Amino acid sequence: MKTPVDRFRFRPYQKPAAGWGALRSVAHAWLDSRQPFKNLRAMLQTNQHGGFDCPGCAWGEAPKEGRIRFCENGAKAVNWEASGRGVDADFFAKHRISELLEHDDYWLEYQGRLTEPMYFDGKSDRYQPISWDRAYEIIGGHLKALDSPDQAAFYTSGRASNEAAFLYQLFARAYGTNNLPDCSNMCHEASGVALKASIGTGKGTVTYTDFASAEAIFVIGQNPGTNHPRMLEPLSEAVERGAQVVVFNPLRERGLERFQAPQDPVQMMTNGETALCTAFFRPALGGDMAVIRGMAKFVFQWQQEAERDNVDGPLDQAFIDEHCTGFEAYRELVDRTSWESILSQSGLEKSEIERAAHIYCRSNRTIVCWAMGVTQHRHSVATIQEITNLQLLRGQIGIPGAGVCPVRGHSNVQGDRTMGIDDKPPAALLDALERRFEFDCPREDGVNVVQSIGAMLDKKIKVFIALGGNFAQATPDSERTHQALRNCALTVQVSTKLNRSHLITGQEALILPCLGRTDIDQQARGSQAVTVEDSFSMVHASYGQLKPLSSEMRSEPAIIAGMAQATLGKQPVDWLWLIEDYARIRDLIADVIPGFDDFNLRLSTPGGFYLQNSAGKRQWKTSTEKANFAAEPLPEFLISDGVRRKGRKHDLVLQTLRSHDQYNTTVYSLNDRYRGVQGERHVVFANREDIHRLGFEDRQQVDIVSLWDDDHERRVSGFTLIAFDIPPGQAAAYYPETNPLVPLESYGIGSYTPTSKFIAIRLEPSTAPARII
Repeated sequence: MKTPVDRFRFRPYQKPAAGWGALRSVAHAWLDSRQPFKNLRAMLQTNQHGGFDCPGCAWGEAPKEGRIRFCENGAKAVNWEASGRGVDADFFAKHRISELLEHDDYWLEYQGRLTEPMYFDGKSDRYQPISWDRAYEIIGGHLKALDSPDQAAFYTSGRASNEAAFLYQLFARAYGTNNLPDCSNMCHEASGVALKASIGTGKGTVTYTDFASAEAIFVIGQNPGTNHPRMLEPLSEAVERGAQVVVFNPLRERGLERFQAPQDPVQMMTNGETALCTAFFRPALGGDMAVIRGMAKFVFQWQQEAERDNVDGPLDQAFIDEHCTGFEAYRELVDRTSWESILSQSGLEKSEIERAAHIYCRSNRTIVCWAMGVTQHRHSVATIQEITNLQLLRGQIGIPGAGVCPVRGHSNVQGDRTMGIDDKPPAALLDALERRFEFDCPREDGVNVVQSIGAMLDKKIKVFIALGGNFAQATPDSERTHQALRNCALTVQVSTKLNRSHLITGQEALILPCLGRTDIDQQARGSQAVTVEDSFSMVHASYGQLKPLSSEMRSEPAIIAGMAQATLGKQPVDWLWLIEDYARIRDLIADVIPGFDDFNLRLSTPGGFYLQNSAGKRQWKTSTEKANFAAEPLPEFLISDGVRRKGRKHDLVLQTLRSHDQYNTTVYSLNDRYRGVQGERHVVFANREDIHRLGFEDRQQVDIVSLWDDDHERRVSGFTLIAFDIPPGQAAAYYPETNPLVPLESYGIGSYTPTSKFIAIRLEPSTAPARII
């Protein structure tokens, strides 16, 4: 067996994104699934009408049928979920919890699908099999014994279907709490907060078809080649038809530069490729707001020049006058913002910002996309409002081929929020629930992810239930998060595969194995479909295609109903009756959630149906009933107070990121093809000059220490320095391995999103056993 030293390789990748490299990777995942022929048939039904929705990202579907409709990472997600390997009672009889904790995350999930419910009593260091009825009895007993419903938290992963999410929030609120933290708290929460304040909806305003008519597409803080590979096709098509695709990203990601279409036989046979962008700018970490402010400054400058010359300028003054408020205050703020502060924070030259602004102003139809490179900063809400300000200046919301586009991560993370998974629920949702179900909804805000960890640390939350996900690893400040979970009286994980959250337990713990998207969901009234919502607000049905690995696996709606029935009886609904036929759940959704009228009937349409976007129709559901310009000054410092008070200078600023063979915390292999890393994840990318400036050598083993103003040491050990094409002063490393470095108290203003893209660090010679690389 190869050791980590033997298997580690670093070779810069010279080939285009996708293409033959993607096909080879998909073939390996397919063959490794232990049921390749069944999975091949299932993969051909991915994202097809009558098939199942990809369990990977939330990118939408092109409005065309008859093509293969999955990408490399989607295929990996399907084969990873539809594994022929199983984790059963015999597995847990062989492996103690303390032993399993010694394995890495890749090994844990590689063991396969969880196949039967398991129980940990807090004494034996092992999980034991348990019946479903007894598991529900334990959950109901703990919940009914709490002094307050707010002593429980109900966490949701973005994987959950609309039906599961609706039942889950109904269960939590009927029980008496809005403690509904979810994975969006850690990714696009800032997008929702900012967009609601600016344009009255937390969702993006564009559809898939808008990409075909856009004259310019700006991609900010996003790596679609790894995180949303199906986005590469519309980007390459945009470049080919003459549109401008402008990228702002500190790293030169291959998935933002060159693309080989796996479904283009000419490209594949000739080894051809197309460009993915027409301009590539590399800002400083956290500098995106300053870049956009600089672009706005040029827009106003050119408008003044146009007015002086009595010609049309770049501003859409008619749109601003009719639809916007706060324009003058914003214009004054931009005028006051100095070029010195813009250039200092942005990390770009003035000529680069000017070029980007010229591209923007020459386009009559502009889409701006962003992802977690924008959202995971302290000033993320203000940055997204600044992006929205720029679009408002030229009326680039509410017309074809234009708009704002937060590119969501996990499939159905947007749908979960639509269904009411929200720790700060709008009053309209609570009113609708009360009218339909005739119970008093709790009105106090619940806790988000960061707040729930703090509450568990303080022992104010005693029962933690997770509907999917890997909370222990996805969250910041890992050591403290793990302690928070261990403080609970009961932790419950509804899961498809083994992960670290099953090993970081409360005094008692339950593992409840659930069906995935690929599995046939058979209930009393036949095979069931679930529904999801993509990033473009399209809602469509998903039908599992494969026989479940075990008869003991249950659907997420069935598990929720079982927990609710054990806790609340048949109030406010007959939970077990609902899951006999999910159409009954969808009828309830139609009664409560706007836009879902005739829900069951509309699902028969190929591609599903579109949830209308108010801002996309230039209807502004804000307090002013207008689109609001936000006049937020640039942050005084990018380095937060919690670091500056420490009094020690940081060496570098670190961003955490995914490898190419990874989706969220799920690691498909130890490789990162596009960055040239093979066989290892404990690496830190840094500029060669920074490595030498700090007294280190390329490939040296280091510890990474984050700086914060408290008594907690945050350190990860045994990381290999890799000289990489990254701007000076920056570093990058994979998560969840570096999540221990993110302080719990370092989160976005107004969003509570952990600042995983901006961590002040220093490097030290490694305290781990020496390795020669």
